[in-house]
Amino acid sequence: MKPARLVILGVAALAGVGAFLLILSGTKPPEPVKIAVSAPPPPMDQVLVADQDIPFGNTIESGDLRWQAWPKNKAPAGVLLQSKDPDATTEFEGWLVRNRLGQGEPVYKDRLIQPGKSGFLAALLPEGMRAVAITIDSQGSTTAGNFILPGDHVDVLHTFRDDDVARANGGDGMVSETLLHNVRVLAIGESIQKAGKEPVIGGSNATLELSPGQVEQILLAQKVGQLSLSLRSMADSKTTGDLDSSEKETNFTIIRYGIPVPGRAR
Repeated sequence: MKPARLVILGVAALAGVGAFLLILSGTKPPEPVKIAVSAPPPPMDQVLVADQDIPFGNTIESGDLRWQAWPKNKAPAGVLLQSKDPDATTEFEGWLVRNRLGQGEPVYKDRLIQPGKSGFLAALLPEGMRAVAITIDSQGSTTAGNFILPGDHVDVLHTFRDDDVARANGGDGMVSETLLHNVRVLAIGESIQKAGKEPVIGGSNATLELSPGQVEQILLAQKVGQLSLSLRSMADSKTTGDLDSSEKETNFTIIRYGIPVPGRAR
């Protein structure tokens, strides 16, 4: 082979090797495959929540509360946790709801009122209403045989001596009239209605839910006669305190600051 041809072949070989090396130097190595590592699940606890809507002023009944899984590090401050209060689903039966609880809403102990504690009875009262206790016969003669219980609705009857009737008809002139209709009973004695528990029957006084005007009527009537309670049917849905237009009104006089003020009792 001629020397010139050998030179040409050598140059071509060198060029090929150089081109191959250039190609290798421009190729990036493949990136390593990233393997996703899932984060460990957050620690969980059980939070006490309302199983259904519980309106303001209602007492908690059996089945109203339940446990719900909740991330431990995201549980709101003040909620009740199963790890700390394992019996909370039944512990608060009979307690009063201070603020409305929506279904699934966490329960806070400071938003519940324990029976017998300060504020319990006040929380039972709707806005604008008052609670007044009247004297009753503990044997049941003025309370339908002691079968009137907290939560029932009653008529209030007033029995008193009417001098005009006594003069006209002779005798003692005793008269009995309906003073108020459809009044809610808040308590009998010291017994307030507790969900899931039977109230204790009996007591020497009954606490009634009244409007401010009805309070005056009741207090005056109690001073000049005897009050009795007549149990109403649960099917009777009249508005509290309403009377038919045909119902008779009882005239009375309130002494305010020594001045007689005529009034009418219903």
